[in-house]
Amino acid sequence: MCVCVCVCVFVCVTFWPKAYTINTVGLRILPNKTVESGTLVGLSCEVSVSHDPSLQLTHIFQFLRYDVPVHSVNTTDTKALYKLSPARAADSGTYECKVTVMEKSRTSDQQKLTVTGLQTPVLQLSKTVLYEREELIGTCSAPEEKGALTFYFYEEQVGPSGNSSETRLDLRLPGDRLLYCNYEIPTLSEAGRSMDSKQDSTLHISPIMNVLPSTTVYEGDIIEVVCKVVSPPASVEVYLTKDNTILQKANIGLSHRYTAKAGDSGELVCKAELGSMQKETYKTVTIKDLFSKPLLTVEPRDIFEGERFKLTCSVSSYAAQRIDRETIQFSIYRDDILLSKSHTYSAVAHSSQNGNYTCKASVTTQNNDFVKKIATLVVKTKVPVSQPTLSVVGGTVVLGKPFLLKCHSENGSLPITYSLYASKQKQHLQLDVKEVRKPGDQAVFNISGIQSRLDISKFFCKANNNQFKPEMRSSEDQLQHTAKIIEPVLKPMLTTHPTGDVSEGNRLTLVCLVKGGSPPINFTWYHSKREGALDSQTSPNDRASYTIPDVTGEHGGEYYCMSNNQANEIKRSNTVTVGVKLAGWKQGLIALFCILLIGALVLVFVIKKGLLPFKRNKTSELSVKSASTKVERLSLTQAEVNEAANGKVCYTDTESFIMSDDQNSVASPEGPETQYTEVQTKQVDPSRGETVPL
Repeated sequence: MCVCVCVCVFVCVTFWPKAYTINTVGLRILPNKTVESGTLVGLSCEVSVSHDPSLQLTHIFQFLRYDVPVHSVNTTDTKALYKLSPARAADSGTYECKVTVMEKSRTSDQQKLTVTGLQTPVLQLSKTVLYEREELIGTCSAPEEKGALTFYFYEEQVGPSGNSSETRLDLRLPGDRLLYCNYEIPTLSEAGRSMDSKQDSTLHISPIMNVLPSTTVYEGDIIEVVCKVVSPPASVEVYLTKDNTILQKANIGLSHRYTAKAGDSGELVCKAELGSMQKETYKTVTIKDLFSKPLLTVEPRDIFEGERFKLTCSVSSYAAQRIDRETIQFSIYRDDILLSKSHTYSAVAHSSQNGNYTCKASVTTQNNDFVKKIATLVVKTKVPVSQPTLSVVGGTVVLGKPFLLKCHSENGSLPITYSLYASKQKQHLQLDVKEVRKPGDQAVFNISGIQSRLDISKFFCKANNNQFKPEMRSSEDQLQHTAKIIEPVLKPMLTTHPTGDVSEGNRLTLVCLVKGGSPPINFTWYHSKREGALDSQTSPNDRASYTIPDVTGEHGGEYYCMSNNQANEIKRSNTVTVGVKLAGWKQGLIALFCILLIGALVLVFVIKKGLLPFKRNKTSELSVKSASTKVERLSLTQAEVNEAANGKVCYTDTESFIMSDDQNSVASPEGPETQYTEVQTKQVDPSRGETVPL
């Protein structure tokens, strides 16, 4: 019986996803959970994440008030801050912080913020001097409060309208009036009602402002700003401000002169203040550039070693009515060292040319010198990519199994694009493309498998880091010389020498042969009724043998062998049955014994046959019967005779024997009395297995 067992081992290349887990998310309210209105409050959210060191995680922090998002931050930091500057009553509520990292998210415990008090409102009037029965518009506002507010004028309620409200006031009686307003938040009744606004009188203190020579000038021009109040009270103060910076302060009026500079454009504010009452006037001043900031460009954008590059310094615009282009002087620097006093600089790219390049443009006028400098331009020479090498990851390829190919160039500035190709029917098919952008990354390609040793030479790769240069290609026969190709073993065949049954004491050799497979090959022999292997050998050839030098009866049975190599695919052979015969001298001894036994029986028969005539003289009928004698058969079947002749064991169970003639029987002389009985004989048919009387 032959048993064929095929064991297939599949190798799976698995890319484990990189692991991370969100441990905790905590939310704190600073400085306290209960604060007064106008306090700077910060909500600090911090997350703890355990992750693979190679992961660069981005945390999405989302602050929620009553489950509604109010602020979101994307950052790689583990902390985020949401500022309420300042906090107002409408900011009161229950807050949470939700952090999302890639596909996972976690929410902090809820924290309640309570803001007490309301901002004092501001009342503004459309007129400061009124006549009887004239109307004016009063605007009550709380600019820093949030949400819908309800305002009150003279205890008359006005519906919610954001953080300000406007109404018409009818002052029917003559004389000075002091007006005020207050408000409340309908959705936050516990905050109560605000304090009354500052009382506003009807005095007229609106300032006026003039900008000379114009609100639009060039840099270098002299600007004069006049800010004053017409017919003011003696105690009124005047301020000139820009971007919340006080430029000048005076009583009643002021004049401010300064030289316009690039970047001075903006809004000027002329403010008149009397006690708690303020009035403002605004003017926007525009400062035009005499010439724009210089621009430094490089050609080509990607600079490779050995190539010539050119830097150009230029301005995009200039005031033609004020200066000529020829009056603009340029200079180019590398690491603050002057390279050129021209608007261009050219050189052959080399690592020594790497550095921080800057460009300056200058103009000299009668009154001023103007110098403008561009931000630093970093120039780093790139190294052209070298010829790539294509190699097998691990160095070994098993036919029929997946493997990895790596394409790598020793030199070349990143990023480098690697492409894998395969030759098929005189065509080059692109299999995959990988871009290496960071140091340490590799271009590794997954190949499903090849079926022949020659297939490995069909692969090649290309590398490129300069779109204006041709790709560098790997050697065509590179893999054929560097890769180790492993061919899995085929099913082995087991043979014996000598063939057939083996006699005891002889030599038996079991030969295990494979018709395919890369050496070295491991051969192992087994006996079906014995535990463990009989022997194991590693051979550089396609066969190996196991020898039993002295065969005994216990060596009979079924044998098989198994083969394996570096492909790790174990194959089992056919089963061979070995029979063990007796040794030749044992067969001869048994045959001699049987022949001697037969000869002895024949001799006894002949002797007894010769005595019969003498006994017939005494009686014509003679029968021997002894009461103490046991009569048994002494005979051989034809089959027993044949077995003895073939060297098989011949035996007899005769304890005493009786010999008979054709018509007479011979009786043993033992016993005191003798009786004679006539015995009838018949012809024996050996084909029926009848015994031959001796």
